[in-house]
Amino acid sequence: MLRLLGEVEDEGALSWQDRALCAQTDPEAFFPEKGGSTREAKRVCTSCEVRTECLEYALEHDERFGIWGGLSERERRKLKRRAI
Repeated sequence: MLRLLGEVEDEGALSWQDRALCAQTDPEAFFPEKGGSTREAKRVCTSCEVRTECLEYALEHDERFGIWGGLSERERRKLKRRAI
């Protein structure tokens, strides 16, 4: 039973994903090949209502690939370093 409660809490914590614009967009734009453009993904993120939640999730879970909250992995690393 405890495990089920944890799963429900996790689902509630991730409910922002249902409203994310990237869920309605080609996922390949958010995970470009090395040297590929991130412009399209970042443009989508700019108008997304859950951009902040997305970025917070990526920072908390140390997401190493893709565009999250409008930032690349390198940009998220810089942001984390400045916060320390």
